[in-house]
Amino acid sequence: MNASVAIQVLPNTTSDDEVVRIVDEVIAYIKSFGLSTYVGPFETTIEGDYDQLMDIVKGCQKVAIDAGGIDAVSTYVKIVYKPEGDVLTIEKKVSKHHQDD
Repeated sequence: MNASVAIQVLPNTTSDDEVVRIVDEVIAYIKSFGLSTYVGPFETTIEGDYDQLMDIVKGCQKVAIDAGGIDAVSTYVKIVYKPEGDVLTIEKKVSKHHQDD
């Protein structure tokens, strides 16, 4: 796993219900690849091969538009890429913060 991507998709709509519906479709699309995924309140993080992740990022925008009812989508992406090795995993970054006390 040589890349990690955090993606935030913001559909061009003023309806909170529509934002949630469209973002849920984007998250379902991301999860359909079976990669390690972490859904947070502002963005979804996925880990895997750099080229595959870039294709997924491209697809997220199309999924949002195809969900209907919007004419534009803003997408914010953060990328960690290490061509010759593994990147720090989601598990290592956040698991200690999500343990039951």
